[in-house]
Amino acid sequence: MEIFELLESLEDIIERSRNLPFSAKGIVDKEEMLDLIKEIRLKLPDELKQAKWVKEERQRILVEAQKEADGIVKEAENRIISMIDEHEITRKAYEQKKEIIENANERSREISNGTKEYADELLSQTEDVLTKTLDNLGQNISEALRLMEISIEDTIKTVQNSRRELK
Repeated sequence: MEIFELLESLEDIIERSRNLPFSAKGIVDKEEMLDLIKEIRLKLPDELKQAKWVKEERQRILVEAQKEADGIVKEAENRIISMIDEHEITRKAYEQKKEIIENANERSREISNGTKEYADELLSQTEDVLTKTLDNLGQNISEALRLMEISIEDTIKTVQNSRRELK
């Protein structure tokens, strides 16, 4: 059978199919349909198979060519970058690097000086607190000694009175 005859047989099967109630759909013999489709595939001209292969091969070649072109572009970009690096951009980069280092050193000095000033201020405040504490301690010791002296004097008086009473 030729392809056209097989296609006509396919149409006949579809036309002979029974319609489902309340629908435009029909019921066909699955086995019969699949057999016809297999025969159609077998009868397809080699040119169609070759055309499919050519199309797939063309797509594969295009993908490979695109990859190769991307590689060439990337290599050219890398060469341009390396050539530029050797010239103006390198000089500017070194100037920028020097400026950044100078700024960082200046900032470091500022931070160091600020830290020293802060530490000095804290130490000064600590010194003031310790001096006041020492003064207070001296006053407290003086007061404690005065109170002890009074207490001892009172105790001596009590002892003397007790001795007098014993006599």
